[in-house]
Amino acid sequence: MSKDKIITGLDIGTSYVRVVSGQLNHEDNSFYVVGAVEVPSEGISKGSIVSIEDTVSAVSEALEQMERVVGQKVSSLYAGVSGLGIANMPSKGVVAVSRPGGEIKNDDVERVIMAAQAVATPPNYEILHVIPKLFSVDSQSGIKDPVGMTGVRLEVETQIIQGLSSNVKNLTKAIYRTGVEIDDLVLSILANAESVLNKRQKELGVVLVNIGHSTTSLAVFEEGDILLSEILPIGSAHITNDIAIGLRTSLEIAEDIKLEYGSANPRDYSKKEEIDLSEFDPKEETKVSLKHISEIIQARLEEIFEMVDKKLIEIDRSGLLPAGIVLTGGGSELPGIIETAKKEFRLPAALGKPIDLKTAIDKVNSLPFTTALGLAMWGFEIEKQTGLSGGEPIWKSPKEILEKIKNLFKRFLS
Repeated sequence: MSKDKIITGLDIGTSYVRVVSGQLNHEDNSFYVVGAVEVPSEGISKGSIVSIEDTVSAVSEALEQMERVVGQKVSSLYAGVSGLGIANMPSKGVVAVSRPGGEIKNDDVERVIMAAQAVATPPNYEILHVIPKLFSVDSQSGIKDPVGMTGVRLEVETQIIQGLSSNVKNLTKAIYRTGVEIDDLVLSILANAESVLNKRQKELGVVLVNIGHSTTSLAVFEEGDILLSEILPIGSAHITNDIAIGLRTSLEIAEDIKLEYGSANPRDYSKKEEIDLSEFDPKEETKVSLKHISEIIQARLEEIFEMVDKKLIEIDRSGLLPAGIVLTGGGSELPGIIETAKKEFRLPAALGKPIDLKTAIDKVNSLPFTTALGLAMWGFEIEKQTGLSGGEPIWKSPKEILEKIKNLFKRFLS
């Protein structure tokens, strides 16, 4: 990685396109964020592209703004994959150790991970990540890093994360049409975890919940491994819809009310506290209770959290993750959301603020930017370890796929 190379993360959301760029900080070899940009999103529905042209236009505008901020061209980036249609499946690979002495080298690890990847993927799906969890050498199991050990048979347990081929192809097509290359495609919630979760949380057991505009993503970690990643078809826009229906007002006014007066804790208000809708639209003459608005918000948030908890029940982790719940995404900015999360999950809960962030840009510290920041940080770690310097996408050919798996192996062992 060249010292002054700009590393960029691109998060294409339903409501906003967000871009974060950073580079190597020479003083302490850390990642320093030099730019953060957001523009209104177009052509996206529920995290998936529905209009290539509109998406290209929005991404191009975001990248142009970033280029003005950092003073150089963005030639390549790490892009987040979100939207519905993410599938998880466990897989195992087995190979014979290639050396007569039986010492396991990096190429043996790469071969066994490639063997685990050789599974029958569902039609219309393609592999995004092959994440090694544990290795076995001969009869010894539970090994995190087998390199340097001796044996004749190497096995690996992996988690394979797949995305809908149509979503992935539309995403890559839209990005390529802006004139930039793709360094890597990363599942957005995994990248998000990169920016807000520390190693101890992942070891103890934690669930990261990102409440977006029209989807909610979650990832469960335990003993350093990812147990589950999921995208649910419900988000903060559903809260706005509920307010609009409950108050019999427009979506625009409902969104303004949510942003200005929204709270997930009805106990914050007395029954007498009211707002006049005429302050949002002179044609509206109704007075509404702030407690009533808060009850509407709380009810929908409880539903979102119940859906997340059902996923935890499926993997026997409901109420059993010591590091608790970490909330990110624009939908997590509602006051009172932590109390609601604690009550629903019966676990500790906190907002996911970026860890060890070095920057002079305040807004990159906000909850909506954690995914774009995580994508840039993911790229920084990969490039720091491999010395990659951009150019051709590293996920294109079989050789490059192998390189990607090798990078992920290093990433998840760090």
